[in-house]
Amino acid sequence: MSESTRFLVTGGASGIGLAVARLAHARGAGVALLDRDVEAARRAQESLGARAVAIACDVADPDSVAVAVNEAADFLGGLAAVVNAAGIDLQASLPEIEDADWSRVLGVNLTGPMLVCRAALPHLRRGGGGTIVNVASAAGLAPLAHRSAYCATKAGVIMFGKSLAMELAADAIRVNSVCPGAVDTPLFRGSYEHGADPEAELARIRARYALNRIARPEELAEAILFLSSPASSFVTGIAMAVDGGRSYH
Repeated sequence: MSESTRFLVTGGASGIGLAVARLAHARGAGVALLDRDVEAARRAQESLGARAVAIACDVADPDSVAVAVNEAADFLGGLAAVVNAAGIDLQASLPEIEDADWSRVLGVNLTGPMLVCRAALPHLRRGGGGTIVNVASAAGLAPLAHRSAYCATKAGVIMFGKSLAMELAADAIRVNSVCPGAVDTPLFRGSYEHGADPEAELARIRARYALNRIARPEELAEAILFLSSPASSFVTGIAMAVDGGRSYH
């Protein structure tokens, strides 16, 4: 973990972000957990103990991001790894999408990673380089109906990361994307639990995957930690599908 001992994780209070924070911390990293739900982030931080801090942050708000990233760098003594795991979903047909809902998904899922990367860049450069991993989605590789906002933003995150990888290579900063399929997180559970027949919907979702199951957040965390470590030192600009065989892109 010598390359990535100072982690900033957005969406760190739950789901994939929390799994990343726990795994990085267990492997000796200091971790800053950024989340809108600062109380949940504080509970997560308390479960980790030393070398972790919870910081309130709305990734769609430039001022909030600037303050939070600087606070994280101050606590950690710099930054070596940035993980953009904050994200929201929207299930609606095009005529049903409200302008405000579209803007919010765009703000959190696509503008958010840009704001965090921009704020973190001086700290990464000051440390001589580092890594950025953006959590995109298999839905950015193979589309889903009634998820146009989500799919568009996740595809955007992938291309944003590829472009940024080219831009920052001279600074020894590697940028990659991870594309999860269905993962057992609060965000995913909210996509089917309130339907007329949740079990039937869950079975239908599983059937899209060659492995016929839902991923655990820890499985995504392992992929993200790999891309944030010296083990992947010659890897940049990729979109790694960790999706149980849904997209086969």
